[in-house]
Amino acid sequence: MEQNDIIAHLEHKNVKPTANRILVLKTLFDNTDKPVSLADLERILMPMDKSSIFRTLTLFLEHDITHSFEDGRGVLQYELCSSELKGKHSDMHIHFYCESCHKSFCMTEFRLPEFHLPEGFTPHSASFVIKGECPQCRKKHERDKTV
Repeated sequence: MEQNDIIAHLEHKNVKPTANRILVLKTLFDNTDKPVSLADLERILMPMDKSSIFRTLTLFLEHDITHSFEDGRGVLQYELCSSELKGKHSDMHIHFYCESCHKSFCMTEFRLPEFHLPEGFTPHSASFVIKGECPQCRKKHERDKTV
């Protein structure tokens, strides 16, 4: 995604496009094939300090630019929101965590069901993580058993 598009996206979400915000959002757009953790972003954005990245992610969460989920091992993963409506996430889907390679995968084809909570309860987020082995790790373990 071009810098002008990133700036326009931030402005559309009512977020001032600072250099750090542009850099973090560009990195998220460049990694749309998988969720990323704060540690991943810290490694990719080496010169930027962890607190700046965290503040940017917190702002992005507040403005529905990103959403987060706990990946099954206590680590928050971040990914871009596909919904344009504030507070209305149409991209609530299941995630898969591979216990062998420690990667998280988006299962966008499997939507989270809509829940109707009792009166007075206000949900802020929902997460559904399945733990197991990804296809690559499963094949590797099957090969290891035959040797």
